[in-house]
Amino acid sequence: MLYWLTALSDGGDFFNLFRYISFRAGGAFLTALVFGFIFGRPLINVLRKKQGKGQPIRDDGPEGHIAKAGTPTMGGLLIVGALLTSTLLWARLDNPFVWLVLFVTMSFAAIGFADDYAKVSKQNTAGVPGKVRLGLGFLIAAIAGYWAAQYHPEELVNQLALPFFKDVLLNLGLLFIPFSIIVIVGAANAVNLTDGLDGLAIMPVMIAAGTLGVIAYAVGRVDFTEYLDVHYVPGTGEILVFCAGIFGGGLGFLWYNAPPAAVFMGDTGSLALGGALGAIAVATKHEIVLAIVGGLFVLEALSVIIQVLYFKRTGKRVFLMAPIHHHYEKKGWAEPQIVIRFWIISLILAMIGLATLKVR
Repeated sequence: MLYWLTALSDGGDFFNLFRYISFRAGGAFLTALVFGFIFGRPLINVLRKKQGKGQPIRDDGPEGHIAKAGTPTMGGLLIVGALLTSTLLWARLDNPFVWLVLFVTMSFAAIGFADDYAKVSKQNTAGVPGKVRLGLGFLIAAIAGYWAAQYHPEELVNQLALPFFKDVLLNLGLLFIPFSIIVIVGAANAVNLTDGLDGLAIMPVMIAAGTLGVIAYAVGRVDFTEYLDVHYVPGTGEILVFCAGIFGGGLGFLWYNAPPAAVFMGDTGSLALGGALGAIAVATKHEIVLAIVGGLFVLEALSVIIQVLYFKRTGKRVFLMAPIHHHYEKKGWAEPQIVIRFWIISLILAMIGLATLKVR
């Protein structure tokens, strides 16, 4: 919205700063961060009052989680609110990719909110039926995939780009929409599975969003794409503003989610943020890079899939408990130890993801 202040510029004054994505990304970061600090405590107080007993704790979970009983959930409202406010203020609202990522984020946030509400109102861990959640997620992701394809350059429409090999494109054709569904819904649910310890999910999300924001800015500039040997996707640079909002809002939330958490992000936040990462990857043609940058989320999801399939086949478990962060809890690792080590893994994977931007 503030971009339109450039209409008041004569080309060499303060208003001219609003032309620059980097300046507006900084504004989005600070806006989201301040939003989190201002509204964090009041929101937590309201959630605690409305929810009473807070998020239901699984009976079969790690013993240490019993102490978390009474902690309110739906803290993702703080992140989503900060992200929405900062993006609408600082991003160009005539950019279709901005509305694409906002559509996916808010839609998955709505699914997550309904799920969280069902859990706290009924005081059980069932929530919205899985088939309903999955069906709605498929629909949202299908719309997003079709939407993205309408604004991709003609030579990239329905194509899968491979890291390091700019000249190699795989034509997915009609399979592009199903592929987009897998990327977006997979990312949303993978982040959701990761959100099991205080501070565990939000920092890797911020790291992934920061990395994808840099990539989006790079692929949105024709001069950068030639230098970095990646495909040019006009308009994606504006996604950096959105990613800066995730980073600022994430930091504001982490202030209250750091151990011991005063609030949980809940499905409201985890589904929204995971869906956002998937949508950014589809928009920028960096779906495979998302699997690298978000490798921690992939690992968490795979641990659940492996556990379920192996148990159904043999009646035995590969891990002491899935997702894998609970496995290490069962092995006696302290919660902060698991969280910080997983953060380190996320940083390493982010560096690997950035390395896909080849410098000649």
